[in-house]
Amino acid sequence: MDKFRTLFLHFQSSSESVMNGVCLLLAMVTVKLYSSFDFNCPCLARYNALYGLGLLFTPPIALFLCGLLANRQSVVMVEEWRRPAGHRRKDPGIVRYMCSSVLQRALAAPIIWILLALLDGKCFVCAFSSSVDPEKFLDFTNMTPSQVQLFLAKVPCKEDELVRNSPARKAVSRYLRCLSQAIGWSLTLLLILLAFLARCLRPCFDQTVFLQRRYWSNYVDLEQKLFDETCCEHARDFAHRCVLHFFASMQSEMQARGLRRDSAGRGPEAPERPEPRDGLDGGSGKAHLRAVSSQEQVDRLLSAWYSSKPPLDLTASSGLWGCGLTHRAPTVVPGTRESPHTDV
Repeated sequence: MDKFRTLFLHFQSSSESVMNGVCLLLAMVTVKLYSSFDFNCPCLARYNALYGLGLLFTPPIALFLCGLLANRQSVVMVEEWRRPAGHRRKDPGIVRYMCSSVLQRALAAPIIWILLALLDGKCFVCAFSSSVDPEKFLDFTNMTPSQVQLFLAKVPCKEDELVRNSPARKAVSRYLRCLSQAIGWSLTLLLILLAFLARCLRPCFDQTVFLQRRYWSNYVDLEQKLFDETCCEHARDFAHRCVLHFFASMQSEMQARGLRRDSAGRGPEAPERPEPRDGLDGGSGKAHLRAVSSQEQVDRLLSAWYSSKPPLDLTASSGLWGCGLTHRAPTVVPGTRESPHTDV
């Protein structure tokens, strides 16, 4: 159980590991979809190529788009590319690195589908059966051109009466299947060779630029994630204080009305002491969140985050970070007591 918990925490803390897991999941779904797909070629000269090529390339496009949607870094990449410069300069190299990472993961499932389709050969036979040169086969010498085209269109349908138990159909189908598998294995070998060269040759070059872009791409992703989490934390705390402030004001109003009503029939009584309002602040020490305590300040903060990201320098002036919004805790003059009341 501890091993599963450690693995879960690792995937939760590492965005790259999560994306690799999503990529692997899409690849497994691709294999399952192709194995369960029922292939039925129309066996018509006009539609064979359209059906075969459509089945070869349309699902990969859908899987590619699903890979982009499932990858959180694709949104972060576009935001980093389109954001205003503000107080932080924009590095095109970081955007290129993130784009390369996103495309590599999104292309995994489409490539697997195309390779499976080529190695299986059914799509290729259906798409190109009508394009085979009849002169390569001796069985078509006694047929007219129209009969040859009709026969070639029926090649993918081995149960059709026209081509059932025909040696010519088996020869054409075997020829196209072998060509499809040759293309599939060639692409597989090429991809493996490219991956091998990229992995082996990369340490031979200077890794400084690669490490810098990898670091800052991870930083951009984590910064946006932490900002979203902090916004959720502030929204929860802000809503909690608004509700407490509403109940406290209603309690004071009801107590005032009750005192005025009771003073007409009874003598003066000692007013009830209001309950302590420490819950408005709670003493949780979140002064950097409590300083933003109005709708106008929240809107200005969000606008400042989008229009001018803070500089990547912790020694910079704090005035550059929020366009006039301070994130420091309110200072208390020595000898005075801070009021527990919070204006909302």
